[in-house]
Amino acid sequence: MTGGAWQLLVVYLVALVTLAWPLARIIEAVMTGRFAFGRAIEAPLYRLVGVNPVIESGFVRYGSGLVLFNALGLLAVYALQRLQGILPFNPQAMAAVAPDAAFNTAVSFVTNTNWQSYAGEATMSYLTQTLAFTVQNFLSAATGIVVAIALVRGFARHATDAIGNVWVDLTRVTLWILLPLSFVFALALVGLGVVQNLSPSVQAHTLDSSTVQMPMPGASPHAADSMNVQTIAMGPIASQVAIKMIGTNGGGFTNANAAHPFENPTAFSNFLQMLSIFLIPTALTFVFGRMVGDPRQGYTLIIAMTVLFAIGAIGTMTFEQEGNARLTALGADQLVSISQSGGNMEGKEVRFGVAASSLFAAITTAASCGAVNAMHDSFTPLGGGAPLVLMQLGEVVFGGVGSGLYGMLVFAIMAVFIAGLMIGRTPEYLGKKIEAYEMKMVAIAILVTPLFVLIGTALAVSTQAGRAAVLNPGAHGFSEILYALTSAGNNNGSAFAGLSANTLFYNTLLAAVMWFGRFGVIVPVLAIAGSFAAKKRAPVTVGTLPTHGPLFVALLIGVVLLLGLLNYVPALALGPGVEQLMLGTP
Repeated sequence: MTGGAWQLLVVYLVALVTLAWPLARIIEAVMTGRFAFGRAIEAPLYRLVGVNPVIESGFVRYGSGLVLFNALGLLAVYALQRLQGILPFNPQAMAAVAPDAAFNTAVSFVTNTNWQSYAGEATMSYLTQTLAFTVQNFLSAATGIVVAIALVRGFARHATDAIGNVWVDLTRVTLWILLPLSFVFALALVGLGVVQNLSPSVQAHTLDSSTVQMPMPGASPHAADSMNVQTIAMGPIASQVAIKMIGTNGGGFTNANAAHPFENPTAFSNFLQMLSIFLIPTALTFVFGRMVGDPRQGYTLIIAMTVLFAIGAIGTMTFEQEGNARLTALGADQLVSISQSGGNMEGKEVRFGVAASSLFAAITTAASCGAVNAMHDSFTPLGGGAPLVLMQLGEVVFGGVGSGLYGMLVFAIMAVFIAGLMIGRTPEYLGKKIEAYEMKMVAIAILVTPLFVLIGTALAVSTQAGRAAVLNPGAHGFSEILYALTSAGNNNGSAFAGLSANTLFYNTLLAAVMWFGRFGVIVPVLAIAGSFAAKKRAPVTVGTLPTHGPLFVALLIGVVLLLGLLNYVPALALGPGVEQLMLGTP
């Protein structure tokens, strides 16, 4: 890593904690009902929809309400895509989206994955982009946060079956956390040059003509047409970019996502977008410590997350800075010199450079955010392997909004359980005894994602429909498939590219993996929350394992690496591992 890369990483982490600390106080006040101004505005909304904010429910009713809410969102997003051809706010006259692509996209945005197998500015109308995608970005982010808060309540409460009111929690998260942050951030983005309008696309005349192959009736199959007109996309971009980053959604208004100058025009906007991705996940760790009455518990989680993130980020930046060793085989001294001094610039924007692009890749894959400002498919084998590993850890390294916290808490429970087995004592975490039921739910939550990712990858590589979409054969092609299934199962949404995934096979397969990767974890997490809330708090004794301090941080990191990553080691060896060995042999 260069000195500039180290400075960027340190400044980023310092700025992140500085902003997350005060935000945590606001989130805690909102979710504990101490935000008096908010309650006064919420009251008429609850009366309008017939919700009694005082009545709370157990995990069954809370979870079923959450799943139903998201299922209705899936239907709405699907319908808007299928009907967009006859709906307003469609100045480009976009046609209806194909059924399989619409289904895949609807599941994607509902599960906070935002996987996109289409070019946004050439496929979706303004109405679909705003009413379907932007709105669902808020609601899917709110879903993750309320699940995390419900689990924290399970630790904080005792002798009760109530973990909250799902409708109140969703309302408060959306109104008082996501909307204000997104509004302020959207204004900042507009000030930095991000487009925000409802104008139709602009036709611009280029200085140079481009020649494209365009078979025409009566002409030779190889006939070419010379063009000097470029279509420049317009639209409500800043409003979607703001919530896609803050809510760790990641779906881009344009096909180039955060690499597009209209979505991410400058190095400063790039830095702000990186901060926004981790802002709420970092703040929620502090919220956890405050709500359970022991801030040290939150510090423990954030330290473990930071260590794991630093390893991934440093690895990505280092491998990308080293460049591609096979360029030496070309015999071009000048090209080799550029590669060794500037690193691997293939697939990266010059305005960001290697360090900022590599850091962005590590951030977006550590969080469940599919935004990208570079082509991950063009990274070096190990440079692209590091973001892949960050996803495969379960995206608990800060992770998505809410999902990072509840995912890391699941690993913390497992760490305490393992420690209890070592000393022959009933494990306890924050005063709650961990028994057979909780461990069954923990096992499901940890294993469900790798199960669907690996089975999906096996189906893709063993069927003609799966292999037909691969553009790059061999180890790199396998990495592309593994990355796609990993991204879907962990609700990330970023793509390795090089995989033509807009097919019936992949749209259906990835939709199933996204849905079960999301709710296959949420349901057992809510079950754990309900079980813990019903338990009495056990007193701390000399035999109680301290769940803060360096020892537990090390134990937690070890459990995340062993249990989160071990399932994927053979697959990683066949993909990035083999490709790196091939790279070393010109």
